[in-house]
Formats: sequence, structure tokens, C-alpha cells
Amino acid sequence: MTVLEQFDIRGRSALVTGAASGLGLAFAEAMAEAGAGVTLTDVDGEGAEREAARLRAEGADVRAARFDVTDRAAARAVFDAHAEAFDGLDIAFANAGAGIGPGFWNASGHRNPEGQVDSYDPADWDRSIAVNLTGTYNTIREAVRLMKAGGRGGSIVATSSNAAEICEAIVGMPYMPAKAGVRHMVRHLALELAEFGIRVNAIAPGPVATNIGGGALKRDPALRAKWDSLVPLGRIAEPWQLKPLALYLASDASSYMTGSHLLIDGGMGLGKFR
Repeated sequence: MTVLEQFDIRGRSALVTGAASGLGLAFAEAMAEAGAGVTLTDVDGEGAEREAARLRAEGADVRAARFDVTDRAAARAVFDAHAEAFDGLDIAFANAGAGIGPGFWNASGHRNPEGQVDSYDPADWDRSIAVNLTGTYNTIREAVRLMKAGGRGGSIVATSSNAAEICEAIVGMPYMPAKAGVRHMVRHLALELAEFGIRVNAIAPGPVATNIGGGALKRDPALRAKWDSLVPLGRIAEPWQLKPLALYLASDASSYMTGSHLLIDGGMGLGKFR
């Protein structure tokens, strides 16, 4: 098998959560461009269907479904519909996430009164953990069920963050422990599932210009400039820059990799030198 043949995922299928925009859409596009059948899911069901229709018009074999990853009862039906449409499941991206609530610091260089640990809304804590950590668990749980039933293994890719390893003062505090939990859950499940040929890895981006946090990085030049200044490569990422890594982890090119947490953050996790 040649190097390029190891990246071939034609004939396989992938389900992607949070796929109506941002990283999830980029991952779904990468899978479709590489020839896989894809289900785009998102709590924004209309957005997922809109993007699926665009990809179908371009010749891709894709479908869409509304899916709130915090709705455990709905998860089974969403995954079963994918398996029926594509004769099983080979690849799953547990990507859906949300930046909820303010950090204790803001881009203007001041504390956020509502972002302090003693003033942060506990409801925002609950929602952030529910989406970013428990939602990832809900997604992986259903993916594993189908992959075990299929008997041909599979690849699960969770979207973590460099926030699993560093503290980001202008991000709502619960995001850090949620993503740290994703990181360790990936390691634990990789160990548990290796026997079944199911690989579990995580992509850990730094800041990316997506709709997370209400799309602030795309609409607030001051905030964008602040984040750009924190990255040694001088700029935050665009979603398309993560597509090659997504394909690598989904395909046989990464067949000997499991339990990895791959930083792709422009060097932000290295710290500042000036």
C-alpha cells in the first residue's frame, strides 16, 4: 500500500457532530472530499441540511440530521439512521462544542465582573460541561455501539482544545476542565477499545475563527487581534487548516495511533517569548 493509499476512505462512512459550521463543517467536508458517505449533524438542523444540500450538489454522498448532543435519548436514533443509510459506521467526529459565559479577563485588559469564579452563573457551568464533556461522551458511546456491532473497528476523533493544557483567561472557566476531561476520556477509551480495533484520538486546536462564543472571533476585530497576538505564528487558524489532520486521523494513515491528543495551535501552547 502506498502512502497516499493509506489516506483513502472511499467506501467508508462518517458521522460528524456540530457540522453546520466551523470545525465540524470542515471535518465533514474533508470526509466528503475524500469519498466517504457523511452525516452532518447539528443542533441547528436547518444549517446542517443547508450544508448537506450544498455538498450533495457538488457530488458528495451526504445527509443531515438535527442532533443536540446533550439529548442522550435522541442520540441512538440519530446513529441508527446513519447506520441504516450507510450500512454501519466507520468514522465519528465528536466535535460539537460551545463557548459559554465570559472569562475572568477581556480583550480590553480588564476583569469581567460576571466572569469571576464567585460571580459566574452556575447555569453556564452546567451547560458548558453538558455540551463540551457529556455531549462528547454521548456521541462516543453511540459510535462505539455501532462500531462494535459492525465488527470492523473504526476511528473516533474528539475535538478537544489547547485549553485542555493551558489556561485562557478570556474564555469562560468551565471550558478548560471540560476539555481537560475530553483529553483524559480519549486516553481512557483508547485503552478500553483497542481490543476491538476502535481507535480514539483527539484534535486539540487553539483559537479558530468559527461561530463558537457567538462568532466573536469573526466579528470583533479587537478580540481577533488579541488572540492573534498570543499565537507565535501570528494568527489564529481558519477551519480549512485542520482538514488534513482530520483525514489523517480518520484514515488508515493513522492506523497505529490511538489515545493521542494532537495540538494544532500555531505554537500557542509553547508560551510567549516577547
